[in-house]
Order: sequence, then C-alpha cells, then structure tokens
Amino acid sequence: MNLLIDTNIALYFLAGDDKLASLLDNSVVHLSFISELELLSYPDLNKKEKSTITDFVDDCVIIDINNRIKKETIRIRQNAALKVPDAIIAATAISEQLPFLSADKDFERVEGLHLFSYEL
Repeated sequence: MNLLIDTNIALYFLAGDDKLASLLDNSVVHLSFISELELLSYPDLNKKEKSTITDFVDDCVIIDINNRIKKETIRIRQNAALKVPDAIIAATAISEQLPFLSADKDFERVEGLHLFSYEL
C-alpha cells in the first residue's frame, strides 16, 4: 500500500511505536519534503538520532513541491485555515492521490483528503 505520512507519524515510528511499525511494514511510505525538512532540522540531534532519521527518510519516497501541489495548497489554505506546512502536506496527499496518515485532527477539515487518523 502507498501511504503518505505526517511528520508526527514519522516521529512516533522513530520513537518505537510497535503498532505503527506493523502498519507501515508492508507499505511504501511517502513523505512530503516538508516532513523531510522538519525531521532533519530538529535542534540538538546527536549523531545516532540524525543517522536514524536519515536512514528512515532515505527509505521513504520524498515528494517535492510542484504546480499541482501549490494550487491545492492555496485551495486548502482558503478553505481549511491550516498552517502553510500542514496545507502543503495535505495538498501533497491530495495531488498524489495518496491516503494520508496523521495524528493531527486539524486535517479533518480538509475536503478531498483521504485521511486515516492515528491515535496513540
């Protein structure tokens, strides 16, 4: 299964969430470039943490911004009032027609998003 995951899902997975590990095990995991930036730019990462995050990101399909995602981001911002990074991530899922896994309830406001809500 192809699946776009939110940054919070990546963080839970990297923290050792077994439920997520089994869910993502047979999936092709996609990340927005926004999540890649968020994950790799945390301050005070030690070498092991940075290596673990880099290995995880390298195993994902990274989706960069394009004109479709830009247009969808604008639509989402106008209609759902998400912050720009979240709107870009949601627009990526919609534009790439990928199911989206997040623990952030704000995404429920996004029309056309195939959202799977994750709860700890």
